[in-house]
Amino acid sequence: MELQHTTYTVENRVGLITLNRPERLNAFTVQMRNELIHLFGQVDQDDQVRAVVITGAGRAFCAGMDLAAGGSTFDYASRDPQEASLAQHRDGGGQVALAIFRCRKPVIAAMNGPAVGVGFTMTLAMDMRVAAEDAKMGMVFTQRGLVPEACSSWFLTRLVGAGKALELACTGRVFRAGDQAGTGLFNYLLPADQVLPKALELAQEIAANTSATSVALAKAMIWHGLGEADPQSVHLIDSRVFYWVGKQPDAAEGIQSFLEKRPPEFKMSPTKDMPDFYPWWKEPKV
Repeated sequence: MELQHTTYTVENRVGLITLNRPERLNAFTVQMRNELIHLFGQVDQDDQVRAVVITGAGRAFCAGMDLAAGGSTFDYASRDPQEASLAQHRDGGGQVALAIFRCRKPVIAAMNGPAVGVGFTMTLAMDMRVAAEDAKMGMVFTQRGLVPEACSSWFLTRLVGAGKALELACTGRVFRAGDQAGTGLFNYLLPADQVLPKALELAQEIAANTSATSVALAKAMIWHGLGEADPQSVHLIDSRVFYWVGKQPDAAEGIQSFLEKRPPEFKMSPTKDMPDFYPWWKEPKV
């Protein structure tokens, strides 16, 4: 796919996606949506990429949906006959969030500036968020006669709890990222010029020190464990996965490299070397 509203580079096994409409504060478009879905699918399948960072060009991360169409921006049926059916419509931000969720590599948001609307909600599906402490952010939907999207009602409550999620969603207020320190929204709050370096540092730490298969399984265990009914259910999954990894070459290499006091050389791939019961959450409930 030809990239028009994003850029993508890979260095030292870390992918870097940049939202690239700085003249429009990286406002979200259908083209950007399609490019992001494509890129996260590509990252998922590329064994040379161990983690991915997403940031914005210029002074913003993403100012939300491009509102060039004015009041009819979200009246999809009036502009596209294929959107005429309520049953057929699929939210674009949600399609991006699901592509991020399905990606087996850790996804780190480097929120270098303002992140509003979908520019904020799509980061909730990411695995870590590093934000500029003075950046303005918000789920402004209710102040625009809209509702939260991008699967954010699922992700946000799991990050901050129902009370804080309801406050952010119902007020629609814009806040400084630093005002949400300690809520679980952000892993790190830093001056803007330190955001991308920190996100890349986290990604490089993963790429240099960990087993790709172990990371993919750990990510799945944590996200999908949130949907399990009780700790006993999670214990059964943990036991199954731990039994499997204990027999694999990466486990032997991880222990041996520790004993020999040298960096590990993990060889397994999350695209080829996964347990036959993965993805366990799609198995029918008995």
